[in-house]
Amino acid sequence: MRVQFYLPVKSISTQPVFCGVLAITCITAISVIAQMSPIQRSDVEDNPLLTESPLPYHVPAFDKIKDEHFAPAMEAGMREQLKEVEVVANSSEKPTFENTVVALERTGRLLDRAERTFSNLNACNTNPTLQKIETEMAPKLTAHRDAIHLNSKLFARIKELYDNRDKLGLDPESAYLLERYYKDFVRAGAQLSGTDKEKLKKINAELATLQTQFEQNVLKEKNASSVVVDRKEDLAGLSDNQMASLINAAKAEHKEGKFVIQLQNTTGQPLLGSLQNRQLRERIMQTSLARNSKSGEFDTRNIVLRTAQLRAEKAKLLGYANWAAYQLEDQTAHDVPTVNKLLGDLAPPAVANAKREAADMQKVVGEEKGGFQIASRDWDSYSEKVRKARYAFDESELRPYYELNHVILDGVFFAAGKLYGLTFKERHDIPVYQPDVRVFEVYDRDGKPLALFLGDYYARSSKRGGAWMNAYVQQNDLFATKPVVANHLNIPKPPPGEPTLLTHDEVRTAFHEFGHALHGMFSKVKYPRFSGTSVPRDFVEYPSQVNEMWATWPEVLKNYAKHYKTGEPIPQALLDKVIAAQKFNQGYKTTEYLSASLLDQAWHQLNPPDVPKDAVAFEAQALHKAGVDFPPVPPRYRSFYFSHAFAGGYSAGYYSYLWSEVLDADTVEWFKEHGGLKRENGDRFRAMLLSRGGSADALGLFKNFVGRDPYIEPLLKRRGLDRTPEADDSKVEAQPPAR
Repeated sequence: MRVQFYLPVKSISTQPVFCGVLAITCITAISVIAQMSPIQRSDVEDNPLLTESPLPYHVPAFDKIKDEHFAPAMEAGMREQLKEVEVVANSSEKPTFENTVVALERTGRLLDRAERTFSNLNACNTNPTLQKIETEMAPKLTAHRDAIHLNSKLFARIKELYDNRDKLGLDPESAYLLERYYKDFVRAGAQLSGTDKEKLKKINAELATLQTQFEQNVLKEKNASSVVVDRKEDLAGLSDNQMASLINAAKAEHKEGKFVIQLQNTTGQPLLGSLQNRQLRERIMQTSLARNSKSGEFDTRNIVLRTAQLRAEKAKLLGYANWAAYQLEDQTAHDVPTVNKLLGDLAPPAVANAKREAADMQKVVGEEKGGFQIASRDWDSYSEKVRKARYAFDESELRPYYELNHVILDGVFFAAGKLYGLTFKERHDIPVYQPDVRVFEVYDRDGKPLALFLGDYYARSSKRGGAWMNAYVQQNDLFATKPVVANHLNIPKPPPGEPTLLTHDEVRTAFHEFGHALHGMFSKVKYPRFSGTSVPRDFVEYPSQVNEMWATWPEVLKNYAKHYKTGEPIPQALLDKVIAAQKFNQGYKTTEYLSASLLDQAWHQLNPPDVPKDAVAFEAQALHKAGVDFPPVPPRYRSFYFSHAFAGGYSAGYYSYLWSEVLDADTVEWFKEHGGLKRENGDRFRAMLLSRGGSADALGLFKNFVGRDPYIEPLLKRRGLDRTPEADDSKVEAQPPAR
């Protein structure tokens, strides 16, 4: 679960835009702009992206936007912004905060609108045309960003202001904006020599190409890797609802009469916990593990190697020891030793817990006279048997109480109403890009309109894996815009007429992603650069993880967890068992997450000469060296479909979920100590943290809210890492969802 880290060019950030680029050997911004097709008058008249949307909240006019509109709009936006930037850079006036920094904040509105809409739609509803546009447009976008970041005259003006910042009399948010602009330019290479700037441009262009190829290959491989089952009897253990989904998937893939198991992007697959056929479980797991790592058109092994090489070279060029050091400098963790210590300290107890869990499952195998050792294909199935024996319930008992509409309206929205005073009204007059998307207008505690929220909950082949939040329009006072934010999940869509019943993890995911949405909707900042979730990556997951606590808060859960047929609330006895079992299987959950995080760091702490030739062998060695090579618990993502690290904005940053969870677990304790689901608590969290976006030091916002530095003990307690094996499992805190 992640925020989609799309950042417009005008924010002058080194965080990558969610858009790849085509590799080019030698290119300048001028030559690229010169290649752009001219925009005719008819293009302006017919292209809705070239003017601000007239719809409420300036939400994109999805019913009018066509695929062919994107490239002309982005090209026009780049030309327009370069002209705006040149005016700032070549001004004969002495630099001031207003004529330089604020002026830069005002540039690029057309490009921001076009690129943001394209990026978001390409992630959630892509097609070959959009993917082709992404590949073809990206070299121009990369050169455009470099043309701004590496403009010597522009940087000279920013540096003059930064060097005299104490004399400018700026308010705190403005002073922080100046500081961020200066750091963003420096980190983007503004202080490099002319020769090194040219090297950097080439690296940036090729890296963006590789990111595009990786993301597209992962999606295509996922869609091509469905497991086809011929016989219904091989699917013993599945519910009627699950069977219906497989039949529906078979129809969608034109395989009538078969049963199709479509894969999710994670290593583990949802049906492994239900299927009784061990051979079929093996097929699914091996198919999942092998994705993108075997010869073929979707193989990403060379992409991974080349990406690691170029990132290492870029870090050295910019004066850093490695890519992780470069990335972490701008995060709240700050440096490589801090992250290595966090992951290294947690790995041994996590693996020890996982091995104890495996031993418990092995006992069940023995009792059943199974005659095999627990393997990754067996974990979900046998952990469910242990859970059922220990706590007298299984996950299938929960699903009838977790119907999607109730979860969203009576759970997610209900909690936001209680905590923040929000109300929601579904709107059917706003055009959407896909029929399943729902639109809600959000009203503030005073009854005034606050934001527009889009809910896109179902999986489809045109949608990337995982769950995320993004903003189509960001709040800021500079342009007086209100937010338009969206949540995206990947819940299998049932056949028409059937209810959408969720797992416990999917429920938590819905609350998690809405935590990101609240961060975007509550934003109250002056400048676009700081809007909403524009915070360090290892802080962005913190508010969303806090919001998960309300999924099992008694008042909230009783309001939404009702049987989809009878309307009866979830039985208290079942709820008690769910709460008691929440620390169960944490060895597995923590180990699979840490394994992926450690792989991310291993790839990105390499020096250029140390980048390996064999990606598969390097991955195995890295897991062994970190002490997490426990075959029954593979990494949540293998390197070859690890989009966070090689396509998204989380390179050297996948540790962020755990880092954020330290703050989250501590904050959950604060809420409990202060009465939980109370308006005064929500108002304080909103005022002191959620509304501030990236306008102040992130860790400082946390400390101001809680009143002290963070403690790690609540996290250890939650994850079951604070106890001996003999400790009681019944006293628990809420666990985080799998990422």
